[in-house]
Amino acid sequence: MPRGDLFPDIAPFETGYLPLSDGHTMYWEQVGNPAGEPVLFLHGGPGAGAGAVHRRFFDPAHWRLIIFDQRGAGRSKPLGSLAANTTPHLVADIEVLRNFLGIQKWLLFGGSWGSTLAIAYAQAHPERVIGAVLRGIFLGRDTEVEWFLNGLRRVFPDAWTQFAEFIPEEERGDLLGAYLKRLTDPDPSVHLPAARVWSGYEGSCSTLLPSPDTVASFAQDRTALGLARIEAHYFAHKLFLPQGGLLGHMHRVAGIPAEIVQGRYDMVCPAETAFDLAAAWPRARLTIIPDAGHSALEPGVRTALVAAVERFRRR
Repeated sequence: MPRGDLFPDIAPFETGYLPLSDGHTMYWEQVGNPAGEPVLFLHGGPGAGAGAVHRRFFDPAHWRLIIFDQRGAGRSKPLGSLAANTTPHLVADIEVLRNFLGIQKWLLFGGSWGSTLAIAYAQAHPERVIGAVLRGIFLGRDTEVEWFLNGLRRVFPDAWTQFAEFIPEEERGDLLGAYLKRLTDPDPSVHLPAARVWSGYEGSCSTLLPSPDTVASFAQDRTALGLARIEAHYFAHKLFLPQGGLLGHMHRVAGIPAEIVQGRYDMVCPAETAFDLAAAWPRARLTIIPDAGHSALEPGVRTALVAAVERFRRR
């Protein structure tokens, strides 16, 4: 997939590991201008981890970009750990990182689960947020989880059939429970095959047109294990969100400006959710990409995300 509209590849100017609570250790990196305006990248999943391409949405001459892998995900340790792994823990981890780096306020940038976590963090610490750029909105509501687990068969019956038929027929009445049982089994011969199928299902449904590169990236064992195990864990616990969900607390972020970028044909996180969020956020601007699905790297989506970040640069 051509990515010439992103900024060039760049290496971090600083990386590290930060001890967290309950035996977790966070991988973090800083990219771009050490004296620049801070922006925090929040990866999806939960559990997917961040990658080098995510650095390229930001002009390195202007932004001081901070990327981290959430507990249990990516390069953070231990991989796939569910111990004390909840949304409030992740919000607290962000504050640990902000204090460690000496940052007063930052712009938030997150897609899919990253949008969920960005909103949860902003609601908990609005005084630390100058704005948000969000993509492929996911609010963690029961209807959204049910759509992922079963509703997607209406558009991707082939991918869903592979996802469902991995589970023995007598257990298919509770796909989430059946997968979670396997994903949390300590035996790699049990949890890795389940993780590959779960992650491959999500990757197969993430782009408007088939993308072998996207599916391959989801199928890598490190990505698959963190994504599938942690995602199933969060789904089973209603994403560890507060009573009333995120929409019930939007008054806390009413004064924060936001850019929402949504693919019209996003099947993982359908556009209805982005419209619901925009309607509840007075200072949000919603941009619908007419020829895109869920992935941040689809041409129209990535162009709109770069433009949204640039608009915050001019504020």
